[in-house]
Amino acid sequence: MKIEVNGKEYEVISDYRNGLEGANLEEVLTDFYDEYDYVFGDWAYGKLRLKGFYESTNPKAKRMNDVAGWKRYVDEFCAYGCRYFLIKKC
Repeated sequence: MKIEVNGKEYEVISDYRNGLEGANLEEVLTDFYDEYDYVFGDWAYGKLRLKGFYESTNPKAKRMNDVAGWKRYVDEFCAYGCRYFLIKKC
């Protein structure tokens, strides 16, 4: 599935427990995230948190922001069972 946010197109890679629902991405997905290949969002205490990830082949990719480790990020840094999503820039 594809979505459009602030004039940019994204492919939805994962939408766990309807994490995209209620996410007002137009307000929180600022140009800060333009450099990233992926944007991950999770819900904690009723607030949406975002994190950028790079494609593994991107020279800027490090262990902490390589998309190959996004599931590890969920396990280590997100509340257990939280709603989340991962979108990829088209």
